[in-house]
Amino acid sequence: MLQPLPRARLQVWFVRVCSCVLVWTCLAQLVAVGDLWHGHSRLPVAVRFFLSLGNDPAVSGLPLRHQFQDLVPASPPYVPLRVYKSNGYLKVSCNGGLNQMRSEICDMVTVARFLNLTLVVPELDKRSFWADTSNFGDIFDVNHFINTLRDEVHIVKRIPKRFKRPKNILEMPPVSWSNEIYYLRQILPLFDKYSVIHFNKTDARLANNGLPLELQKLRCHVNYQALKFTPQIEALGNKLIKILQERGSYVALHLRYEMDMLAFSGCTRGCSVEEADELKRLRYAYPWWREKEIDSVAKRLQGLCPLTPEETSLVLRALAFNNSTQIYVASGEIYGSDHRLTDLRAAFPRLVRKEMLLDPEDLRQFQNHSSQMAALDYLVSISSDIFIPTYDGNMAKVVEGHRRYLGFRKSIVLDRRKLVELLDLYANKTLSWSEFTGTVQEIHKNRVGQPSCRKVLINKPKEEDYFYANPYECLSNSTECEKPSNSSDAPR
Repeated sequence: MLQPLPRARLQVWFVRVCSCVLVWTCLAQLVAVGDLWHGHSRLPVAVRFFLSLGNDPAVSGLPLRHQFQDLVPASPPYVPLRVYKSNGYLKVSCNGGLNQMRSEICDMVTVARFLNLTLVVPELDKRSFWADTSNFGDIFDVNHFINTLRDEVHIVKRIPKRFKRPKNILEMPPVSWSNEIYYLRQILPLFDKYSVIHFNKTDARLANNGLPLELQKLRCHVNYQALKFTPQIEALGNKLIKILQERGSYVALHLRYEMDMLAFSGCTRGCSVEEADELKRLRYAYPWWREKEIDSVAKRLQGLCPLTPEETSLVLRALAFNNSTQIYVASGEIYGSDHRLTDLRAAFPRLVRKEMLLDPEDLRQFQNHSSQMAALDYLVSISSDIFIPTYDGNMAKVVEGHRRYLGFRKSIVLDRRKLVELLDLYANKTLSWSEFTGTVQEIHKNRVGQPSCRKVLINKPKEEDYFYANPYECLSNSTECEKPSNSSDAPR
């Protein structure tokens, strides 16, 4: 018969079991922490020393990638999580079309990173002319976005319920074209009173120039690495690109002769009286289109209107494109329907659109979602042999910048002010065809997306070059341009 163990021995065994459980729990936690900071222990001693200065604002503020880019081992699928004390939640509502919202997202991630905030996945515009109901996750890969930026900023899909009470939230638009000092001195103190700040407008709210180099590079990192389209959009975009490339080289033509652009700009060249009246009524119907009475003729002469399809046909021919050139029209519906493309198609019979290349079933899920359709055009445009926009809107600028980033792929940036003058001289027979073509080619020989520096105009941010059209701080020609000033006021 077994004898019961003495009480003292039971206590000893109990202590041993508890100790084992505690030790294994500690080991599991250490392994998890080790995985999180996997690269740290493999870095050289000198680098580990600098990393140990975790509270030094001169060292710890930016992730490893920016501080010791050449020393860091290859990254795993997910970069290590950045650990910091969040100052609050930043909620942002983007406004505008796809490419305007794209730049806004990049700016707001940068602001959240600079102020040590937690960013809520951005809301997309659903109230504009396009009336697109797409959410962020319908266009961009949300998980990729969050995980790619986890070493920069914490991103959550929604605000915790405990912070949703109105007294915790301040709704406001930040001042346009602001630098990092504005956000540091005017916005950050507001988090002493509010847990959440909601930026209800985010277009052009961060300066093009004068920001610390690390912030400019972060804008690029968001734009070119973190903002990846959904697998469905990527797959269909790649299918389009493959179809086009199998047919030979191709030009992506961003023909911005669309209803919203013509109504917003007041440009009515080539329109009938009835069409011009329709565009004017549309302009008055949207209160956020502030300019109502517009002199279309004067605006065109200033180079502020998109080229018409007929003008575009002449310009492409003058630039030595012939009738064997494959042209992909990267645009929405052309105003005035397909008959407006008659001259362009006669000159370039290999003119195609995505609706001509894809089965209707392929496009069905994207119908009535202008931003998702624009995403397809974006992918085709950055992959094209040559990109030519007929107006310098948001897509034109953002695609031009992305093509620079991909190795200065050729983008012909049309000088519309000079072109309009030349087109009128040719139309009234003051210029011969040879004179017209020679002059058009001459004025565009240095407007092909080559390495260059942005034009900076003090106190005139709307007139200076757009950061996303030429993010030279992230390109190989950055040393040729004046280095932006650095700021030491950033919170860490």
